[in-house]
Amino acid sequence: MIVPSIDIMDGQAVQLIGGREKVIDAGDPRPIAERFAPVGEIAVIDLDAALGRGSNAEIIEELCRIAQCRVGGGIRDEETAVRWLDMGARKIILGTAASADLLSKLPRERVIAALDARNDRVVVEGWTKETTARVEDRIEELKRFVGGFLVTFVEREGRMGGLPADRVEEVVRRAAGCRMTVAGGVRGATDVEMADRAGADVQVGMSLYTGAMGLAEGFCAPLRSDRADGLWPTVVVDEHGAALGLVYSNLESVRAAIEERRGVYWSRSRGRLWRKGEESGNTQRLLRMDADCDRDALRFTVRQEGSGFCHTGTRSCFGEATGLVQLEQRIRSRLASAPAGSYVRRLLDDPALLRTKLIEECGELMQTVTPDEAAQEAADVVFFALTAAIQRGTSLEAIEAELDRRALGVTRRRGDAKPGAGA
Repeated sequence: MIVPSIDIMDGQAVQLIGGREKVIDAGDPRPIAERFAPVGEIAVIDLDAALGRGSNAEIIEELCRIAQCRVGGGIRDEETAVRWLDMGARKIILGTAASADLLSKLPRERVIAALDARNDRVVVEGWTKETTARVEDRIEELKRFVGGFLVTFVEREGRMGGLPADRVEEVVRRAAGCRMTVAGGVRGATDVEMADRAGADVQVGMSLYTGAMGLAEGFCAPLRSDRADGLWPTVVVDEHGAALGLVYSNLESVRAAIEERRGVYWSRSRGRLWRKGEESGNTQRLLRMDADCDRDALRFTVRQEGSGFCHTGTRSCFGEATGLVQLEQRIRSRLASAPAGSYVRRLLDDPALLRTKLIEECGELMQTVTPDEAAQEAADVVFFALTAAIQRGTSLEAIEAELDRRALGVTRRRGDAKPGAGA
């Protein structure tokens, strides 16, 4: 699949030819990250840090909150690597410093070794120094320490001459067991399709920034369909992963969905684009798109607005929401308009009561003995905690996102109780 790239120099997104000549200054990288975010992980490279002449760390930290980022450039020691993992980088990319000694101290599945090759020889130090090492040899040396590789064909970088198919197939074969990403010379969607068939992702910069390839074209390049109409079945899920319904997509609808950041699909009955909520008002904010393992189906993750997805008025085509999602909906409905005698409304109007009940239920949970008792008291804790959180303007989605962010951290807190907390 496609991995859009944001290369940062002096705080701006840029594109270089051959790693040297700047030919595009794309400006603020933040809106670019927003645009790229729906298609999955993006690569963010700090060129100043890679060249040892500065840092764009503050901007990149912001980008890690906007999109799922692979961060590279200037990561040369364990401390820097761990800091980026703690700050929310999905993966880190190590180049010159990718030694067995350093890599063995890092979580393998979160590390990508970058191997930059000019005419099949590894180049280091920002592509300024050529070595005698072959890319294949370095792959063999490092593959038991990393989860993936990024191989850049430097002599093709920025020139859009096309990926070398034979070289892509060879590095994928050598990296067996590690996910391969290739870069350098991507011309268009045919390169993405070829690499995907070979088993590699494609990191893309120049062709996206020049408009030679659209983001939708790159994302859809590996997709196929066994349907006569060529459509791709698309499972729509909410931000919690619960299925809302089944629709269909094609390149035109995917392009519109990316450009508008909303749920846009293809209507089989009308033979045209269907913008969800255009008539009902139940719109969708597009969060992410994923292709399945066979590349013949899609999943759209959306934030559903209004009464729900289904034309019958329910949240999904499979019925109403359950569990925490249903609880959040009920609390929000009481916040907007509560019936007489509503306990939620009473809690929202009486912060002291809400605080007392939350503390009380936490204590009762800790006194439980059986699984059933624990489930009942934990349900009370969740109810009061979510009510307090919603009252303060946050959401279940934000809470889940924070838990996911914390799970990415490598450094563990001691977790000791605050002084006087148990009093």
